[in-house]
Amino acid sequence: MKKVDIYLVDDHSLFREGLKLLLSNLDFIGKIFEANNGEEFIQGLKDNPVDIALLDIEMPVMNGIEAAKKARQIQPSVKILALSMYSDKNYYLSMIDAGACGFLLKNSNFEEVEKAITDVCNDKSYISIEILNDILKHPDRASFNVFDSELTERETEILLLICRGFTNSEIAARLFLSKRTVDKHRENLLQKTQSKNTANLVIYAIKNGLLQI
Repeated sequence: MKKVDIYLVDDHSLFREGLKLLLSNLDFIGKIFEANNGEEFIQGLKDNPVDIALLDIEMPVMNGIEAAKKARQIQPSVKILALSMYSDKNYYLSMIDAGACGFLLKNSNFEEVEKAITDVCNDKSYISIEILNDILKHPDRASFNVFDSELTERETEILLLICRGFTNSEIAARLFLSKRTVDKHRENLLQKTQSKNTANLVIYAIKNGLLQI
């Protein structure tokens, strides 16, 4: 695995320093940059592109939602891993719309942080089960996209495999399909559900009773 460069963006310096110390002990972690808020992060990202940004949602000056949007304009390839508190639940979907591909509670243990980073690096999404449960306890149907046409049996099958973390290549091998066919099904799923990424698909599947947690 190549070295992964990371940006830690959080207005609590003690939290950042602790996380930086733990991350620096991992063999696959490369450079670690820090920012105290979204605006500082955006300015720094222009000169220091990274693979992943661990981005706090609630910050002064510029919050995580706005910072995520601007970061992906500057560097579309950057993967956003949102750091969340339970009180941030109203912003989860906004962060997904802004391009977040993973969510971690700030009180997660370090093993979970490591897994989240690894999954996101491998083009998978990572969403803490606690966060998904929290979303489902406070349903807001207007916040979720609804489409008229139903998913086909094959699309549903592929959606569930995506939610379980399988890549397109792994799904193709499992279902005896070509990767190109799976790519097309995934494209159709994103379009039908009006989703931007895998995190959206996972939430869609849970909200519609296709995936049990």
